[in-house]
Amino acid sequence: MTLTTEATSEGFEFVVVANRLPVDRARQEDGSFIWRTSPGGLVTALSPVMEQMGGAWVGWAGEDSEGVTEFQHGSTHIVPVPLSADEVELYYEGFSNDTLWPLYHDVIAPPTYHREWWDAYVTVNERFAAAAAAVSAHGATVWVHDYQLQLVPGLLRELRPDLIIGFFNHIPFPAYGLFSQLPWRNQIVKGLLGADVIGFQRTADAANFSRAVRRLMGYETKGTSIYVPLESDQGDMNTGGYRKGGPTRRVLAKHFPISIDFQSFEELARSPEVQARAAQIREELGSPTTILFGVDRLDYTKGIRHRLKAYGELLEDGRVKAEDTTLVQVASPSRERVETYRQLRDEIELTVGRINGDYGTIGHAAVNYLHHGYPREEMVALYLAADVMLVTALRDGMNLVAKEYVATRFDNDGVLVLSEFAGASDDLKQALLINPHDIAGLKDSIMEAINMPARERGRRMRSMRKRVRDNDVARWSHDFLTELARSSAARHSEALGHSVGTI
Repeated sequence: MTLTTEATSEGFEFVVVANRLPVDRARQEDGSFIWRTSPGGLVTALSPVMEQMGGAWVGWAGEDSEGVTEFQHGSTHIVPVPLSADEVELYYEGFSNDTLWPLYHDVIAPPTYHREWWDAYVTVNERFAAAAAAVSAHGATVWVHDYQLQLVPGLLRELRPDLIIGFFNHIPFPAYGLFSQLPWRNQIVKGLLGADVIGFQRTADAANFSRAVRRLMGYETKGTSIYVPLESDQGDMNTGGYRKGGPTRRVLAKHFPISIDFQSFEELARSPEVQARAAQIREELGSPTTILFGVDRLDYTKGIRHRLKAYGELLEDGRVKAEDTTLVQVASPSRERVETYRQLRDEIELTVGRINGDYGTIGHAAVNYLHHGYPREEMVALYLAADVMLVTALRDGMNLVAKEYVATRFDNDGVLVLSEFAGASDDLKQALLINPHDIAGLKDSIMEAINMPARERGRRMRSMRKRVRDNDVARWSHDFLTELARSSAARHSEALGHSVGTI
């Protein structure tokens, strides 16, 4: 993976590199196209940073984007990276989402290993790295995001050693016993270690990565610090061998739990239009006593099947009735060309049909299942209408839905049932924490949420709202970039010391 490019004094001081661009191309009625800001979580998280700092965003423009060139969108310079249909299939649908995604989510579904997928992953990562290097000013800060681009930091370090490089992993990082199954584990580790700071959602994720570095590469680690030998001392990266005692570069591997724009969600929830819509939703559902709500991408890591099983058994046991309680499940489409996801959709829709057939009544569906996405205004109205929010992920880096629900509940009402396997459980300890694999325990927690006294609901929600308000997305990005700046200053100081020592 050897690339060449020239560093230039021109370029941007701040560059974001992610699989997707922060804009989507939309066709208008007259057949022309316009670019609209993407509704994705990463875009929402980084928008305030881009507005403040400006800079460039490197990413794929999506399907049917052939020939798209660089352009300006608001304060962000857009740098499209072209991908062929074959590369989307092999790099994205294949290696990223059928190899890395299941492996990093505790092998809930079995990962698939294909060498041609890996080859495509390398090729695409090289293209992203070259694009980022080409638009970065000398000494620029480059922030690379997520599991699709784990080789980019190392490639950028090779291309542009002047850059300050950060990487944030939005999904979990697996324990060594799972990660070691990956045939290209050493190459992934080396790629990540090209960064100055590697951010993870949870302390355990950072610890898992440091353990993999020790086991695979033999490098020294101390707390959140990893000491990477300089290139001349690294030896064979396929074996991890290197000469101990030589000069090193310090890499920080630490948790930086991501969050949301708390204020924007609360402001939206307080708007009269959204509150009116929330009341309308309850009326349309037949004004049940209790609305249970789940919203997820249609993914096997989200625990939707476990949630439906628990609710179905509560109906079967007679502990809840469809006339009084309804479950609204929004499952937005996801990776529908991947066979595992197609099978999951079929299974969930079959289960929903069975529950409604057995327990629904005329005018009262036990489950209201919606397989499409919604704009933010509609989602906030659903949060306000819901009495109980169900987040039953089997494994999740963070799960921002839990934090969004809390942010919208300015009325200090509502109960959050939250999986302990979601990163959000580290922050939202006043939720009802559950093990989604324990169906009996999940059923009891749902009943506890339904029957919780108003005073306790208010106490728990106030505590969670303060936590999310004090640790919003602005603090997340500030903490990461501050740590990155410190790491850069320390590296510059060390380099200056080495230089003085050789005079």
